[in-house]
Amino acid sequence: MNLLLASWRCIILLFGFSISGCPLLPAGCVDVISGGYVTAEPATVLLMGSNLTVYCHTFQCEKGSKMYLDLNKQTVNLSKRVNCTTTAFYLPRVWKPLSEVVCKMKSSQLSALEIICGLDLHLGLPPDKPANINCETTRSSNLVNCSLDRGRETYIDTFYNVSVHRENKSVLDLILDGEEISIPRGILEENTKYTLTVSAYNRFGASRSDPFVFSLADIVIPETPRVVKVEFMNDSTSAVLHWKTSESSMRLRSQIRLRGNNTWEQRAGAELSEGLIRVENLKPETEYEFQIKTCSSTSGQSTSLKASRRVLCSKWSPSVRRMSPEKGPSQQLHVWRSFGGQAKHGLRNVTVFWKPPPVEDYSGELLRYSIVLEDGREEICPAASSQCSVQAPVAVLGLNVSVVTSSGASPPAFVDLRHAGASESFFVKLAPSADGSAAHVSWSTTDQKDLLYFVVEWESMPAAGLQWKKVLKDLKGTTITGLMAGVRYNVSLYAVTTRGVSAPTSTPIYSREQKPLSAPVLHVLTREARRILVRWDELPQDQQRGFISKYTIYLQTLDSTSTELNVTVSGSGQRQMWLDCPEGTLSLQLTASNSAGEGPRGRQTLSQPPAPAVGLVIVIVFIITISIAIVANLMCWSCVRKRIKQKCIAWGPEWLVHNLPKPGHSNAIRLLEDDRSERLFSSIDSDPTLSPILVVSQEERDEAYPTIHVEESPDGAEQAKSLHRTVLVEHTGYKPQIAALVPLDEEIRAAREEQREDPEIAEEDRLLLGFEGFLGGFLSDMDRSSSSHRVTLGSTGDLLWPKTVETSVWKGVCLQEMTRPEEDTENNVSSLDLQQDQREALESDDTCSSPFSARTFLNGGYFPQVASLDVDT
Repeated sequence: MNLLLASWRCIILLFGFSISGCPLLPAGCVDVISGGYVTAEPATVLLMGSNLTVYCHTFQCEKGSKMYLDLNKQTVNLSKRVNCTTTAFYLPRVWKPLSEVVCKMKSSQLSALEIICGLDLHLGLPPDKPANINCETTRSSNLVNCSLDRGRETYIDTFYNVSVHRENKSVLDLILDGEEISIPRGILEENTKYTLTVSAYNRFGASRSDPFVFSLADIVIPETPRVVKVEFMNDSTSAVLHWKTSESSMRLRSQIRLRGNNTWEQRAGAELSEGLIRVENLKPETEYEFQIKTCSSTSGQSTSLKASRRVLCSKWSPSVRRMSPEKGPSQQLHVWRSFGGQAKHGLRNVTVFWKPPPVEDYSGELLRYSIVLEDGREEICPAASSQCSVQAPVAVLGLNVSVVTSSGASPPAFVDLRHAGASESFFVKLAPSADGSAAHVSWSTTDQKDLLYFVVEWESMPAAGLQWKKVLKDLKGTTITGLMAGVRYNVSLYAVTTRGVSAPTSTPIYSREQKPLSAPVLHVLTREARRILVRWDELPQDQQRGFISKYTIYLQTLDSTSTELNVTVSGSGQRQMWLDCPEGTLSLQLTASNSAGEGPRGRQTLSQPPAPAVGLVIVIVFIITISIAIVANLMCWSCVRKRIKQKCIAWGPEWLVHNLPKPGHSNAIRLLEDDRSERLFSSIDSDPTLSPILVVSQEERDEAYPTIHVEESPDGAEQAKSLHRTVLVEHTGYKPQIAALVPLDEEIRAAREEQREDPEIAEEDRLLLGFEGFLGGFLSDMDRSSSSHRVTLGSTGDLLWPKTVETSVWKGVCLQEMTRPEEDTENNVSSLDLQQDQREALESDDTCSSPFSARTFLNGGYFPQVASLDVDT
């Protein structure tokens, strides 16, 4: 009978294995035969962790065959062949609660393994002590529901015996196999104490719980509430649950649990009002399952301390499923600003910068950015931008910036446009990273009560875009990223306070210096024999790639045997200097250096030696000589002189040709000059020197200047009336010197030769001779006084009237006197002409025709005085 039962078990096992593993006899599977059975010792149901021995039996003995055993598809290696039909396998410490063993055989006739039979093993544990017994019921319920904690899983059939006693009297005995214990409420009285115990047992052991004492008044819980509405807030991270219960909710406190990822999570909701509770920290676009329960605190009359004061809570309400909407941005944007240019017409350009909100802060589509001014005007900026320029009145103190998404708008962020004025200076320290992609900026400052936060701003030079970062006020440093090696950045630090934004503290930085890309342009300003003055331009910042520490100037003559010289100049000094250099044509080149090394040489500049000055002197002398020759030729041409003189008189003002009196050209001096080039109007002799004036008495004058009587025969009746005796004496007030006499023969001879050589000069002489008759009027008349019988010399006589010439000689001086009729002497002023005609002097044998004569001209004005003459009657 046992053999038949084992065979049927093996057949059923093999059938189930073939269905669960693979069909009967498929390709690649083992052959299944019912040629044996499997047994286990001590049993197929045993304590977990026990040792087990499994025996494989076959009905027939086959030589050359071998038995195999698989435990949970793992081959067991410990085996022992008992006889030809039986093999024992040892399984130490089996822990898997439900295990299976399969016996296989390999024979010489079949290449594949043959399954003989299999067996299920059940491993379990003894039950734990039941704990945490709790019984509860509602006012409207007919059952008292109790729950307990069974402890760990036993993996085998376990039974629970529930006993209810009242004063050592059994009220109820139940045998259950589950966790829920239901006791009819009708068998229990309201104010009676009951004791409940639970006993658990299986084939491996038994346990008994502690007694649970209760009464109906202590275990009545609130009625189960229900959720009627779930309302999500605008930010999609919170929801408000509307709930109801069949009893008054005044003394009830609600609790929430939800499940969004297949796991229940209990939350302490915020009760807004009766029937309203809010739950926080939800995720957008997530399906949630909500439940709610109500709890009340009561003081029981039980003698049990544990049950004397308990929190009674209702059952969890039925689940309500809802999908949370998209999440709107909940955080303020990080914002900054910069000003551009001067304010015009009361408006200033403000560029507003912001950091895009983090992706986890919102869901849906980002639509735009909104900038709202204090006057309510709104500026809309594209969603893809991170900055926007607006024109704000100067009086505006700030702007509000927010981001707008499809699920809502963020709280506005305030941009302060005020200047806090001069604030505390910060000591900024920069530490570039090794790879040049970042730099650590740190600063030190005292605590400021009104400080809100810091802003670090950096911009590449030349300007290629402003970058900035907001730093909390408690921090004293930050790291700026996105830097490039060889690029100069200007780093500025601002302090934002409640009074406004402070002035920046700025410093330049290179995250990593590199060699300059090029060299400055070199200019030669001045070249001397042994030195040269050079100047060079500043290297553009994008070519410097570091702080320039020095410049190097290379000098070399074009001679191949010359040595190259170099001069090093500090990078912070002037870009102009004198250099000592050799003679000859120079080749100059310039390089710039920074901490990374020396840059390439610039283009070659050639400097020629200075040219000698002899050539310039020759050119100047030649030009002056040509100019003098041209001017001299023009002056020698008489016609040119005349035309130039006429043009000057015609074009010039009237006062230009007006002859003003000049002391150096007085008539007295002109009469004493010897004019050789133009006889009538000029003299080549210089003004004679004046002798000192002496005051003498009358006797001394008569002795020094005796009176000479001159008698002349009358010529007609009118001439007898005009007889005079003239004595030339020196007046004590003025005594002109007699000029040196020039031989008249030589003068006349030179004049005639000049006339022969130049016909124009002869023509001029003829014209001058024609004027002599008219100039005779310049001879002065002597004014005779009837009372004193003294004659004085006057001027401005009648020029055109003919005069009778009378000549007297005294001490070798020829005097000519022109007389007029007696009746005219009272109305005219006499004038004396001391000039002699050279041609008449040569032909005449008179006493006045001396080889030497003084030529004196009288044009008017001053004339030497003469003494009075005694007239013989």
